[in-house]
Amino acid sequence: MRKALQLRDFGAVFAVAHEAAEISYNKIAEACGLKAERVGKLARGDGAVTTLASIERIADGLRIPGRHLGLAARPWESPNRASPARMEDHDGDDRMKRRNLLRGALAAGLTGAGATALTAARQDLDSALDDHQTADLSYWESTAERYGYGYNGKAPTKVLSDLVLDFDDMKPLFRQSQTVKSRGRLCHVTAQMAGMTAIVLHDLGDHREAHAWFHTARRAAGESGDTGLHAWSLAREAMVPLNFGAPAAAANLADQSRHLAGGQPSAAALACAVAARAYAAQGNRNAALAAVSEAEHLTDRLTPQQAADTWFGYPEQKHHVHLSQALTILGETKRAYATQSRALELSRSPSLMTRALISIDRASCLAHDGETEEAARVAAQAFGELPPAYRTGLTRTRALALYKTIRTSPGAGQLRDVLDAPSA
Repeated sequence: MRKALQLRDFGAVFAVAHEAAEISYNKIAEACGLKAERVGKLARGDGAVTTLASIERIADGLRIPGRHLGLAARPWESPNRASPARMEDHDGDDRMKRRNLLRGALAAGLTGAGATALTAARQDLDSALDDHQTADLSYWESTAERYGYGYNGKAPTKVLSDLVLDFDDMKPLFRQSQTVKSRGRLCHVTAQMAGMTAIVLHDLGDHREAHAWFHTARRAAGESGDTGLHAWSLAREAMVPLNFGAPAAAANLADQSRHLAGGQPSAAALACAVAARAYAAQGNRNAALAAVSEAEHLTDRLTPQQAADTWFGYPEQKHHVHLSQALTILGETKRAYATQSRALELSRSPSLMTRALISIDRASCLAHDGETEEAARVAAQAFGELPPAYRTGLTRTRALALYKTIRTSPGAGQLRDVLDAPSA
């Protein structure tokens, strides 16, 4: 932080305040008199703060002593000096000083201090003219996009707490009067954020809360008018009963999603893949293989944007993960091994949970083919190497289901041992 202040790298300052002190970008923006969208961009390394007025506002808003930024001591640093809240008593004097400084800067020419003063004046006007509601919505849309890239190595509990804290900061927007267009945008980003919260809850094994959050996501998506997002919410919700022992309920939700998706190939492909898994779990082999075929056909039609590797896209890696589970359940081990290998090739290294689930699928195939000792070894290694935060919910459910099928076989003890090991 001290290095960032010395360099006046306010993007780094904001990022540290957000990550280490858990202050939302919205609250930083409010304290510093900046737009929330701009604070988010600065924290991502996009842009810089150069005007003295903005630097002083940041120093006062975040209570940064002036010496750390090469400024004089701020008024609030001494109890004997006026605090920012009392500065209006001297506003007339300050305004006259600013006018004299500006006059002198411009008299020296339109370079250096003069150019800086002109830029600052224009930026202040732009800020006054901005639709702050639109700026807030843009900030939250970029926030949802950032979350959409998944865990990126963060523990699910950390991502969940960040999402819930950001939801708390979004609440004031719902109490503001809005245009129809703004309301639609707010509902859209709400559906995305609620859907991602539900995904994390599902991964942590809390299927009751996951269902509740998916319900909220579907309501918001429906009000936004985005049928693709609505269908995505249904397809993702179908994975909750699918992974926790209710394949008939999963198939019903997946079929609703397929019907609603219509010409939205990304949502339709996800819905077909989930349906394939649900049919396989029900023992409906023909319906499962037909859904696999349809998912593969739809995947070939996806645009690069629709196939983006996010929670909202349907990338090739995600496609193979779903196919791996469906084909494993069906006992199509040859095809399953191939799709598992491809899924592992495509999975990014931070995708700890995904890679573990693929390995457990592979272990299940090995068990199906009679190689139970190797199956136990592969599953034990995959589950045992996970950080404690990832050894709950879905990964534990899958590993435990495999153990129950091989528990009387040689080598099963090694899988039992990692399942019995403390998770924290």
